[in-house]
Amino acid sequence: MIAGYAVPDFISEFWHFYIAGITIVSIIWVMWFLKGQTTRKLAPGEQAELMAPTWDGDLQELNNPLPRWWLYLFWFLIVFGIVYLVLYPGLGKFEGVWNWSSADQFKSEKDRLDAAFNKEFEPFRAMDVMAVAGDPKAKEMGQRLYLTYCSQCHGSGGQGSKDFPNLTDTQWLFGGDADSVKNSVANGRLGVMPAMGDAVGGEAGAREVANYVLALGGKPHDAALAAAGKDKYAACAGCHGEQGKGMPEANFPNIVDDAWMYGSSEAAIIESIMRGRNGGMPAFQEKLGDDKIHLLAAYVWGMGGGQQPPAPVTEAPVAEAAAAAEMPAAAPAQ
Repeated sequence: MIAGYAVPDFISEFWHFYIAGITIVSIIWVMWFLKGQTTRKLAPGEQAELMAPTWDGDLQELNNPLPRWWLYLFWFLIVFGIVYLVLYPGLGKFEGVWNWSSADQFKSEKDRLDAAFNKEFEPFRAMDVMAVAGDPKAKEMGQRLYLTYCSQCHGSGGQGSKDFPNLTDTQWLFGGDADSVKNSVANGRLGVMPAMGDAVGGEAGAREVANYVLALGGKPHDAALAAAGKDKYAACAGCHGEQGKGMPEANFPNIVDDAWMYGSSEAAIIESIMRGRNGGMPAFQEKLGDDKIHLLAAYVWGMGGGQQPPAPVTEAPVAEAAAAAEMPAAAPAQ
């Protein structure tokens, strides 16, 4: 878009005439060439022109006229091409007599399929994500969506892989409750860690910090390097916390658990410190729409790692206890 106006496919009229002209001239030339090569017939007793030397004693190539059926096939294809260019777009920006376009056909097919899908989805639209996740039919529909749009990164079973998070565990950087999962699918996520090599003193300092991080998580490490990296870890504590448990409310990851998307080896941690990380998940709201997002989020939440909602707070016992405390003591029996 430029200043609110759509940019046409052909910025200049020249390209329309250029493409249309080349196409028309090419068809005319093919017709002329075909006619010129097929009009002459051999006179009775006349020998066809020898086109090449003789091979293997008597194998020759002669300039005989094309068979009539072959000739008719060529003319049929030429006529077919002309009719096609009249009916359908093919000559520059000429849309054809039928005004057909692949974009219109795609939209028509998409609208038809969306209408069919919406009819199937209607029973689940008013249900919450957790209820949808427990419905067998909804689960089957959600699985198809997942395999189409999510399995390439997270795997068909949701276990993820290096650089792509596991959806079946309980470690969720952006929240594993139903609403958070739905928000992630709809709007995407962006996880960025800046390169911290200079802040910790280069690769040697990064190795020390990496061993200190391993020590915080109770993993095998070099004690001397970990001790040297303790003070340098201050450059990381602003995001990951002094104990490395992260800040869930700010979407900073826990680095003392076992959920390491980029690897928890010393080399992998050093690489993260030195080079930083820049990961992201695309947003699917525009592509899928609300109904499909609802189904897909329910399927992801039900894969095994979704967090259950907090138990509702029951205030009745508290109120009853307070009322009992205010009641006067019963009179002694006479």
